[in-house]
Amino acid sequence: MAYKDYYNVLGVTRGASDADIKSAYRKLAKTYHPDKNQGDGKAADRFKEIGEAYAVLSDPEKRKLYDQFGHTGQVPPGYGDAGNFQGGDFAGFDPSQFSDFFQGLFGMGGRRGGGFQGGAGGFPGGGQQVNLDDLLGGIGGTQGRRFVQNVEGELQVTLQEAFAGSDEVINVDGKRLALRVPAGTRDGSRLRLAGQAPGGGDVLLTIRVLEDARFDLEGDDLVTTVDVPAPVAALGGPVTVPTLGGNVTLTVPPSSSGGRRMRLRGQGWPRRDGTRGDLYARLNLTVPRDLSDEERELYGKLRDLRS
Repeated sequence: MAYKDYYNVLGVTRGASDADIKSAYRKLAKTYHPDKNQGDGKAADRFKEIGEAYAVLSDPEKRKLYDQFGHTGQVPPGYGDAGNFQGGDFAGFDPSQFSDFFQGLFGMGGRRGGGFQGGAGGFPGGGQQVNLDDLLGGIGGTQGRRFVQNVEGELQVTLQEAFAGSDEVINVDGKRLALRVPAGTRDGSRLRLAGQAPGGGDVLLTIRVLEDARFDLEGDDLVTTVDVPAPVAALGGPVTVPTLGGNVTLTVPPSSSGGRRMRLRGQGWPRRDGTRGDLYARLNLTVPRDLSDEERELYGKLRDLRS
């Protein structure tokens, strides 16, 4: 499986702080977001790759494993210097022999390009993750090999998909499985596909919601930044506000200052009782970069009046 340098993907150093990683992700995600690159397959792939990198580097435990094993190509603890599993009936076991098996069991599938792609138990490889311990925990012994009942993995969805709900397809042991991610799904939520794992066990999915550069989720509320031209902030007027349900128009009151938060009721995250939180539009005052002669004259008169 091809190795991905997630630090290089985000354009940060290995010693980057959490804030640096988040800042780099938000900048890149905003650039390559599908809404801004409709029909651009390369941008969509880049957006997915950025999300995969951030999902690993933003999680302290995953980043620790990645830093320990990912960039060196080493295998996790429990394997010998030559890649041999230590203990039991697995002496001499080479995990690389199972690469084709894992790729077939959790191979390419689904519109995201790979239900459960490799990368299990801290191995580099990207994509969705499979718990290697769960897979190997029931294999071995003198009476032959068997699979454990349940298989665990992760499924990444965008904030938009988690908000509205989405239909997904994953590939498990060569079988395509359809599932529905409910509207309002939170990061870390678990979905169970009963009886769909090899051996009749369950497939247990942990949902990972990718951050969206346009929005911050605070409890049941969403926060977004809206650019407001200085004259509109001073005199009041309409501005367009993005929401996860589509754009809406907000009337900015006169004498609004930068950083002010305005609430749009019921435009936030879906709740279980059918209601929704609110969306807060954070005003960001802007001035034109290139002024026309008339604008320059008017701004000059305003400056003189205020001096």
